[in-house]
Formats: sequence, C-alpha cells, structure tokens
Amino acid sequence: MEKIVIIGDGPAGISAALYAARGNMEPLVISMGSSALDKAELIQNYYGLSKSMTGKELHETGISQARELGVRFMEAQVLGVSGFDTFEIKTTAGDLEAECVILATGSQRKTPGIQGLKELEGRGVSYCAVCDAFFYRGKEVAVLGNGEFALHEAEELAPMASKVTICTNGSAPDFSGEAKFPVNTAKIQKIQGDDQVTGICFSPEVSAMDTESAQANILPVAGVFVASGTAGSASIARQMGAVLTEKGNIQVNENMESTIPGLFAAGDCTGGLLQVAKAVYEGAKAGLSAVQYVRTRARDK
Repeated sequence: MEKIVIIGDGPAGISAALYAARGNMEPLVISMGSSALDKAELIQNYYGLSKSMTGKELHETGISQARELGVRFMEAQVLGVSGFDTFEIKTTAGDLEAECVILATGSQRKTPGIQGLKELEGRGVSYCAVCDAFFYRGKEVAVLGNGEFALHEAEELAPMASKVTICTNGSAPDFSGEAKFPVNTAKIQKIQGDDQVTGICFSPEVSAMDTESAQANILPVAGVFVASGTAGSASIARQMGAVLTEKGNIQVNENMESTIPGLFAAGDCTGGLLQVAKAVYEGAKAGLSAVQYVRTRARDK
C-alpha cells in the first residue's frame, strides 16, 4: 500500500510531492504528463526566476527537481477514488491503495453548454455515477463523454440501469478498448424534461444514432451522467462525498484537508487566486499535512 498518492503534477502536486519526499514518505505522483501550466506563454511574476520562462519549462523543471528527490511518477488517467479509512485509486494503468490522497489536478472542468443540462441538475442530470446509480435501478440512462472517464462511469451504472448509452456529443470515441455499451456520436441539441429528465434530443441534421428510439433524433432516458474529459479533482471529491463550495471547488480546512479524513486538496481545485504562487503554497501545506496524517496513523495503530 502506498503512503501518499498525489494526483496531478502541476505546481501544487509537485510542491506536495517535494515536502512528502522530504518527510520520507516516498510519494507517488499520478498524472497524464501534462498540466494547465504548459499553456502559460511566459511567466515573469514568480519568485526566484532569474529570467522569464514558459509554463512548460517551469513545469518540466519542477518534475526534474522532484525526480532528483526520489519522487516516483506514474503516467495514467485517474478514473475515480473510493474508500474512507484507506483509499482505492482506479486508473487506466491499474488500481492502487493508499493511506492518504492529495488531489491537485487543477480547477473543475466546465459543464458542456447544452440546453437543459444546468437546469435539470439534481433532477436527472448527475455528475457522479457511484453516488446516484441506485436511483436509476431498472431505468435507461446516458453518459455524456467520449473518453475513459465516461466508460468508467458507464460501467458503474451498468449493474443498476436497464440500459446505458454513451453519448459523445459529436466527438470521436477515445476509448482504450472496445466499449461494451451503445455509443451515440450525434451532436446533442438539448436535454429534454420539465421537472425531470425524459430524454436527449439530438440535432436533426446529425440523427444517425445507435438507438431503437421510435423518434430517430430522440433518446428516451431517465438520467444523464456528465463525464466529459477526464476526472478532475472536484469531480473525484464529489464522487467520494466530500463537500464542495458553492462555486464547485473542494472545501478544505487550514491544513488543506477536505471533509474526508486523509483526502487533501491543493491548487486551483480549491478556488481563489489561480496563480503558481498560491498553488505552490497550498501544495507545500498539503504535503506537510499529509506527512503528519500518515505518521499519526502509524503511531495510533
């Protein structure tokens, strides 16, 4: 079992890893090998830089520094985290167990701009298959997304729902293997329903669908589960039952710990100033707090 697993290799994740490594915790960092920092054209306002550098250069420098301290890296997509006293981390490269997890994958992804999606949240539109699958026993549902995260959510729903359809909203499927579910690649026009989701309406001009619906451009479903892109920190925390703020960020205390013991968060996913300096501070605090958490667990055993 790992002591500390850090999800994300941006400034917050690497900062947490550096402090965890100095605490002799042999941390493992899981990431897809990219960071939002890579998109920064030029950084001039961060302490200690003798000259301006690109975000990608700063990102690579941080990773090199962490490797020199013995931090281990695993390139994989995290599909979900579960557990309470200890945590199980599901990834595209296999499953792991950890005593402590630090979420540092950046800010929450924006919800696709589909009519009805926001309006029907909590009334058939969900962002957590693990949380809400029970309410759709024997019903037909759809998962919105085109990657491994969407496939994972579909698999979570399958034991409960009578049928699960993956809807890619016009994007090409990007699964590592063959999906065992119907995949609909049509562009979505809107989510139907007044007080509750009743179906998905597809754009008439792109109505070639993998569905047996009587109406070619409508897929009748009782629920729509949003799983576009990859599982960000906030979506992982939400799945686990951690409290989020009104703005959808992870709620943490002064030690960067979420409402779930042993689950920490740092960086853009906690809200506030979206700057490298803030991410590095929170990562350092989360790393130190995680070290103390693991040591206390060992002492109390």
